[in-house]
Amino acid sequence: MSQIWLIIQGILSIVLVALILLQAQGTGLGSTWGGGGETYHTKRGVEKVVFYLTIAGVIVFTLVSVLSLI
Repeated sequence: MSQIWLIIQGILSIVLVALILLQAQGTGLGSTWGGGGETYHTKRGVEKVVFYLTIAGVIVFTLVSVLSLI
């Protein structure tokens, strides 16, 4: 049974990394070397869906991690 939890954790971690990388498209390291000047904008469309999927994924990953300890 513990193998199933590990497999689920592995799949969730890959999905979370992909979702986080999709969100980080517009940011990057440009502001580190003087770039930037971006203004605040609200999330719309796909960006908003990816944001909420990331939050849901983190919650599910946390629950699976706690359940794997039990």
